[in-house]
Amino acid sequence: MDLSLFQQASNGHHGRSVAGGRGNALTPSSVSNTSIASPGSVSGSLRLPVIGGGGPGGLGGLDYRGIVSHDQDADLTLPETHASGPPKKKQKRNKPTLSCHECVERKTKCDRGRPHCLACIKRQTECIYAHVANVIEETSRSAANGRRMTKPPKKKPGSFGKLPVPNIADRNANSSDDTPSRGAIALSIGLLSNVPYSVATARGLPEVISVLPEKLQADILLSRYFECVDPVYPMIHRQTFYADYEHFWQMSIPEKNQVDAAFIAQIFVMLALGTQFVTSTTAQERKQTAEFYASASNQALRMFSYLSTASIRSIQAMVLMTYFLINDNHASDGWAFAGILIRQAYAMGLHRDPNIVTPDASPFEKQQRRKVWQAVLLQDTFLTVLLSLPPSATHTDVSVDDLLDHGSSIASSDPTDNAYIRGSWTLANLVQETICSPRSLDVPICATARHKSKLIADFRAVYRSFPDVFRSWDTESLTALAGTNKRVVRQTLFLTSNYFHNLMLVHASESPDVPVNVRGTLEAAHDAIGAFFLLFNLLESEARVWWVFNHRAFLEALCIGNVLRETAKESLGKELLAKDPLFVRAKADITRMIQIMQQMAEDSEVARTRVQVLSEFLL
Repeated sequence: MDLSLFQQASNGHHGRSVAGGRGNALTPSSVSNTSIASPGSVSGSLRLPVIGGGGPGGLGGLDYRGIVSHDQDADLTLPETHASGPPKKKQKRNKPTLSCHECVERKTKCDRGRPHCLACIKRQTECIYAHVANVIEETSRSAANGRRMTKPPKKKPGSFGKLPVPNIADRNANSSDDTPSRGAIALSIGLLSNVPYSVATARGLPEVISVLPEKLQADILLSRYFECVDPVYPMIHRQTFYADYEHFWQMSIPEKNQVDAAFIAQIFVMLALGTQFVTSTTAQERKQTAEFYASASNQALRMFSYLSTASIRSIQAMVLMTYFLINDNHASDGWAFAGILIRQAYAMGLHRDPNIVTPDASPFEKQQRRKVWQAVLLQDTFLTVLLSLPPSATHTDVSVDDLLDHGSSIASSDPTDNAYIRGSWTLANLVQETICSPRSLDVPICATARHKSKLIADFRAVYRSFPDVFRSWDTESLTALAGTNKRVVRQTLFLTSNYFHNLMLVHASESPDVPVNVRGTLEAAHDAIGAFFLLFNLLESEARVWWVFNHRAFLEALCIGNVLRETAKESLGKELLAKDPLFVRAKADITRMIQIMQQMAEDSEVARTRVQVLSEFLL
């Protein structure tokens, strides 16, 4: 099928870029009927200003006999053979018990989650592991957390010049004061004209500051940012930001014109993202106003000289600008902008352990550096997975284990944030090491059946390491939680979607020696796309905005459709599709995705294209 329209729409080539504009931003018209709200919560509605202008490849039949077992504990050891002599009695191995005592006593399956397995959570019983089990788990986790530079997988002899067969999942979808230690880093790197954390003076900044909205309107938009964006990308320390923000509004005009240009860029891009999640205006009004604020943010970054200077604030602003561009259907622009961002993060030394490169920094400053690098790493990793492009944030010795939990933590105001960050970080490490490079080179993720089994076990180990709050949920419990703690709901659904999407890619990976794990693929795809369905049911306005969530769900529906299409070609395949509950549910997932895209199609050309593509699987 011809997917040029889909590729054009999903990559954002049809829209204009808001990141590269020059000249001063236009002044928005005055705002009226603005409801006043505190930064912590918002009620009422907001009227925004109206801004003027502005290979294919075929695949042989699936071999169900070669599907890897879904059981991670399957023993793949081959039995020994003896050429002569009587057969020796097989010696029983003394394997340590890795399951918890309660599951062993009850003879039930244990997922070996820490600190509590899922079975004990549901039974509400005490979950205790043997000492040796805890030692093995800790050793495995430490090894998984070690960062390695990803290397392209070796190709087999004779494969040169042959076009790879696309995986079934991919078909059809092609400011602090400077310190001596920081100065030493900048001098040793030799790339930045200013020391990190320095404040650059900028001519032209007063014109950018002059187009800030009234403070009451800015308060509402920032509150919307911290409500919708901050839970899933908790990069900015809220208390510190608001202290600087309130101080800024108390300054005289001459004082404002001397502030850090990166801080102004940060404010504007947060206003732009907050505007994308406003529900009281039309889609066109939101788009125009958000792009206006993003243009102003870009102007402030230019005043900061972001190509030759870097600071924590400028990197934060650039991370958020990338997400804005992607949400605004400019994925290709976001990808290009992220390339500059990563190199500036490297130039700042954010990829290095703060205890090594900034030993004299305060615990809070070290935590800031870890948090910002984590945001860069996550953005790079999961964006490369969605776009099938090479990762860039591959060289680092910053460890997830160094993320602090005490009062100096950047996420101290929200107890689940550090747990969410750890889970996302650990998952990103595994994804970057095992999935990003193969997908960018169109080579199989798994070289052998044993490799696939090991990789699936690694992913399950990561899932078991997630805190209970992100694993022990169902639709009913999460729906109830949405009434009291939407922050945890957002984090749970984003982490769930990310995890099962990448697990789906592993199950769907194929090569001449490794067939698709059909059932594993459909199960993981269902769990992944189900997270998007639930987000749409609970927080529809937000689900419409998040491009990464929408695109992941679309790719999951595509993967399901490809599996169903290949299954239908098999002997008795159509009967299997009609009677097997797993395949019936899979077809229902595609139907549900089409229904959601049809609801979004009025304001989105991309959604209309996705409807056309997915509908072909139901013919």
